[in-house]
Amino acid sequence: MTSQATDTGAGSNALAGVLITVLLTSFVAATYGFGFYLFSQLVPDMRADLGFDMTVVGMITAAGQLGFLAFAILGAWLAPRIGGGQVVIGSVALCAACLVLLPMTDSILVVAVLLTILGGTAASVYVPMVEIVSRAIGYRHRGKVLGLVSSGTSYGVFVNSLLVPIFVVSGDWRGVWFTVGAGTFVVTLVATVTFWKLGLFRHTREPVPASGGGGFFAGMGAVMVPWVLIIWAITFLNGFSTLPFQNYLSPYLREELGFSVAFAAWVWGVIGFIGMFAGFVVGWMSDKTGVRLALLFTYVCVFAASAILVVAPTETLAIGAGVLFAVAFYPIFGLVPAYVAKTARGAQATVIFGVANVTLGVGGMVGNYVFGVVANVTGTFVWIYVAIAATAVVLAILSVVLPTEGAAEETSAAPETTADGCKLDAAE
Repeated sequence: MTSQATDTGAGSNALAGVLITVLLTSFVAATYGFGFYLFSQLVPDMRADLGFDMTVVGMITAAGQLGFLAFAILGAWLAPRIGGGQVVIGSVALCAACLVLLPMTDSILVVAVLLTILGGTAASVYVPMVEIVSRAIGYRHRGKVLGLVSSGTSYGVFVNSLLVPIFVVSGDWRGVWFTVGAGTFVVTLVATVTFWKLGLFRHTREPVPASGGGGFFAGMGAVMVPWVLIIWAITFLNGFSTLPFQNYLSPYLREELGFSVAFAAWVWGVIGFIGMFAGFVVGWMSDKTGVRLALLFTYVCVFAASAILVVAPTETLAIGAGVLFAVAFYPIFGLVPAYVAKTARGAQATVIFGVANVTLGVGGMVGNYVFGVVANVTGTFVWIYVAIAATAVVLAILSVVLPTEGAAEETSAAPETTADGCKLDAAE
């Protein structure tokens, strides 16, 4: 946190910034890593115990995506009214409660409802983070912070990979849920105290510039400016291309290219490992070179990864494609909020990023469906990656035409202060 302090020194401010970064990363690890991806790792064990089929699995995962879209809108509507800090902490607490409640039931309907809510908390916890980072992190550090936060999913998935074998070997799939739920509760308690100490629960009721008052829908007209529309187009195409890239990767490697299960798992292991560091590294790069150039770099990586899978999908190059995809995929979801955090502030930023999460989810749903149809009609996965490569070119062009972050929309809001008197200058 690069701010001037009245009662505390720069060292304590930096420590507070580090703590906020760790907590936000933990939130993403819990809501995405546990809430979204733990179920997929435990499906065989839960099916054997609760007795549901793969059709139910498909319905549950679809419901989770719908929950994500609904909570993205809800989070963006609530944050300007009650405060971003309250929405973030409330979302993580709700996530922890669902994680603990899920293993207590044998009803697949209740499990489905809880997983839908968990999918929703992944969106509602992320939407106000732009506001939190704008208040608590200095301008020149926001790219690396949001880059690291966007990699939180990797850390959650890594924890899953450690816990699942320990519990499942004894047939105790419920123990995994209890463990991650308890850990999430602990993080929630620490974060609640930290947010209170730093004044992040203080709701300034900063209005979304709009006639007729603040709020999510009231502010939509005011944020419909060219750079915002480009951001929404980028997030839609991000979901349209990158989410299907990973969803169809294993079927392509195993079913069409004939690689083994072990090799496909190795590729995914490489993606996960690289993803644990890629967000921070590319985020740091964005603070040095600008978010637009960092975005351009990620789309070049997506294009190269897709091209490899189309032109020369050998074992060695397929691993290389996995590395390139990981270098791009995790940072992308930190670079977009970093751009918003450096260009808009407060409630306006929350509205913009809230809609961006919706367009991301819609893009993912459309892309997965369209590319599934393409694979069925053509009998090959190759055309999926041809289309993803073409989409990466479009995204690269959009990233180039974006205005320089911070210059697209001037804000006149005064610097905010924490409860201890620290100025949190968003324009630093």
